[in-house]
Order: sequence, then structure tokens, then C-alpha cells
Amino acid sequence: MIRSLLIAATFFLVNLPTHAQAKGQDTLLIALPAGNVEIKMMPKIAPKHVERIKALTSNGFYDDLGWFRVIEGFIAQTGYPLDSEKGEKGKSHLPDLPAEFSSYKFKRGTVGMGRSDNPDSANSQFFICLSDEGCKDLTGQYTAWGQVTKGMEFVDRLKRGTPPDNPDKTIHATLGK
Repeated sequence: MIRSLLIAATFFLVNLPTHAQAKGQDTLLIALPAGNVEIKMMPKIAPKHVERIKALTSNGFYDDLGWFRVIEGFIAQTGYPLDSEKGEKGKSHLPDLPAEFSSYKFKRGTVGMGRSDNPDSANSQFFICLSDEGCKDLTGQYTAWGQVTKGMEFVDRLKRGTPPDNPDKTIHATLGK
């Protein structure tokens, strides 16, 4: 009995850093001009989209990109490169992703992937919902891959417009804590 408890305790302690590390790897941190935003990514419901966000973030793709579509009561959207260094025609150089629609309810702070009329056209653009009411019809129509856990007040301060005059930019995006 004591031996079993010792083995179980050792297993728990050995795996604890791995669990903590995995948790940090599923966190996206975005530095905005007004303050920092923390997003809990959801690889269980959108594994390909989370993997894409991680890859682009690791390569600095979102750094210095503008929030080109900020609509009061609806969404704030980024991920649209204007130069060929980061991508072309409003997306990265990576191939488009197949939809990973789910029943996860879009609400204030939900992070979803932008796309065209083609459900399988998500690439690098993502949006953050600014209100429950404005985003309620997006559930099952767009891929939800994250939820803001801290800093929504800083998203609320982004300049409005499509595009805004002199749009706010992401200072830096990084993974983990």
C-alpha cells in the first residue's frame, strides 16, 4: 500500500511540470497599446486552428499588425498582412484551414477565426467578440478557438472602424505565461 502511494506520488510530481508547461502553451498573450490581453486557446475543439495560431505567433506574424476591423458591439479583427513579407492578399503564406465548427457558444471575449464565404478558407485572421448579442449568430458558423480570460477592457479600447483611421496595432504576441 505504501509502495503504491509512493509510486503514485512520484508519478504526479514527475508529470506536474509537463502539465503546467502544456497549460502555458495553450495561452496566447497579446500586448496592445492600452494593455495586455490573455487568451486561453482551446485545442480540444479546434486543434488545427490553435496549431496555426501557435505557428504564426512563434514566427512573429501578429507583431505590428493592425486591428483592421473593429465594429462596436460586434468584433475586433486582426491578422491581415499588408506586405508580402508576412503574407499576401490578407493572409499568411500558409495554406487555408478546413473549418472546425463546434457548439462552443460565441459570446463576449470568444476568439474565432476569420474566413471568406468559403467555410474552409480560414488562414491567419482572427477576431474577438465584443458582445454576447453581436456574436450570438456566429456559433456553428465560424471556428471558435479561444476565450479571453484577462484584458478584455484593453480590446474594448481599440480604435473603431473598417478600417479605423490609424488603426491600433498588436505590439507583440507570444505563447505561454
